[in-house]
Amino acid sequence: MLSILGNRRRFSDLSSQEVLALAISSEEDDAQIYRWYASTLRAEYPATAEALDAMAAEEDTHRQRLIELHQRRFGDAIPLIRREHVAGFYARRPVWLVEKLGVERVRAEAVRMESDAHNFYTRAAQATSDASTRKLLGDLAAAEAGHEAAWDSIEAQALPESARSAEDEAAHRKFVLTYVQPGLAGLMDGSVSTLAPIFAAAFATGDTWQTFLVGLAASVGAGISMGFTEAASDDGVISGRGSPLTRGVVTGLMTTLGGLGHALPYLIPDFWVATSIAIIVVFIELWVIAWIQKRFMDTPFWRATLQVVVGGALVLAAGILIGVA
Repeated sequence: MLSILGNRRRFSDLSSQEVLALAISSEEDDAQIYRWYASTLRAEYPATAEALDAMAAEEDTHRQRLIELHQRRFGDAIPLIRREHVAGFYARRPVWLVEKLGVERVRAEAVRMESDAHNFYTRAAQATSDASTRKLLGDLAAAEAGHEAAWDSIEAQALPESARSAEDEAAHRKFVLTYVQPGLAGLMDGSVSTLAPIFAAAFATGDTWQTFLVGLAASVGAGISMGFTEAASDDGVISGRGSPLTRGVVTGLMTTLGGLGHALPYLIPDFWVATSIAIIVVFIELWVIAWIQKRFMDTPFWRATLQVVVGGALVLAAGILIGVA
């Protein structure tokens, strides 16, 4: 990695021809990024995909204009130089990372892409003392500003408020079905189902380390079980609940986390200190679950509180009673 970084050119060392070649390759890369985003969103968010297709076409137009400028100034042979060859040049986030974050994140990334390029060329033009290079960089900054304006115009035409609202609602629903619902189910199961064995072990043995081992085993075991159950219950094709692997991982992790929350305090050697902290953690977990139900599932807060907090308190009491019996 260090050898690769050491071989990168500094932007200030590039000739005017190399700067122009870099702009041409960057336009080509951005067009490909827009087209890839459009292809991944087309099935579920056609309006946004249409806007991204139009932006890719806009990038192609600007690239062609830059090529014509290069031909007039330097001829047909364009140096091969790309973003990764230049230290300090703006970089693009990995497309596989952005596309996983949803349609709103892709739209925001499109805005950021144009803004990054415009800001970079503007700063570069201000920093150079060569008149011809400054003019070239200024022209490139103006072209990128045109891209920003083009995106606003394309977005307004291809993505009116009604289409945006419909896509945002669909994206929110997918987020809830793929992440919130499985995660909430796992958190509820991990927080509530492990209460009885952990506190029964605590009050039966009075040994914090043994109690922690019971809690760890119960949490991990429940996480594995819930994760496999969620993944196998629905492939997501008909229901639209998303990847079964994703849902299974989310459910398993949240189940384990829900159980470990009140098991970890038993790493404290003092039994009553550990138990007091564990009980506090339990009620925090239950209130968080109730809040998530209210925030994402539109469950009335009083009903969520009754279902989760009261139910969890009863399970906690049962575990303590069994432990002291």
